[in-house]
Amino acid sequence: SVVAKARAEMDRNRNEEVYRFCFSALDLTTLSGSDSVRSVAEFVKKAVDVPVRFPGMPNVATVCVYPSFVDIAGLGVEGTNIGVTSVAGGFPAAQTYLEVKMLEVAMAVENGADEIDVVMNAGEMVEGEFDRLANDLELLCREAGQEVTFKVIIESGMLETPEDVYRASMLAILSGADFVKTSTGKSAYGATPKSAMVICNAIKDYYLQTGINVGIKLGGIRTVDDAVLYYTIVENMLGREWLTPSLFRFGASAPLANALLSAVTGGTQSYF
Repeated sequence: SVVAKARAEMDRNRNEEVYRFCFSALDLTTLSGSDSVRSVAEFVKKAVDVPVRFPGMPNVATVCVYPSFVDIAGLGVEGTNIGVTSVAGGFPAAQTYLEVKMLEVAMAVENGADEIDVVMNAGEMVEGEFDRLANDLELLCREAGQEVTFKVIIESGMLETPEDVYRASMLAILSGADFVKTSTGKSAYGATPKSAMVICNAIKDYYLQTGINVGIKLGGIRTVDDAVLYYTIVENMLGREWLTPSLFRFGASAPLANALLSAVTGGTQSYF
């Protein structure tokens, strides 16, 4: 299978260059119930200071925060090439009024979010409410606007079959997603190599039909080994063209960031 092939070929990607790339592809995330203005400001400062503290390390792609902290994060990353991602639209379950989701997306963008991550309603997906889902996502995409990178989380672990994961990915893409993301990291289900493979298939099929590149984002990755496996799957299935932060992201909190820092610098870093 594709996954077995990627596992067999991972060794070629166990190197500093790939670890650095994976770090540069991080949406470095703090989504804790105990987040505060101060804790988010400190978290963002740490992210900004990485290239100073660890010479040769790149910046992360974005910092990812709850909507109410977008302005704080924006102040913190000013003058760097780090973007601000906001979860929005009733994250992590998407179980609220469509109007509330739309307003939350609009407010996050107004406060300076460069990228928006919304969750596809897993209940509606499982029930086959495809029209309603597509309608909701299109409206949220429109609220985000052309300038903003719009990512849709399909919570792949809640979908029972590869066909469901494929359908959800395609529905997200056709509704305007710039990225399809596996999972929120807030449920019991993270990314799996199999679901990543199915998402890659959907992205590839869409590319072959339209010539448009859609990105993939992997949620809940904690180890360097897993990061390298997913990197290898994407490389094998979509090609080297996709190995850029504009088409490939990891949604990850401190464990993966620290593990990648350790892999590049040697020693055990618990910087974040």
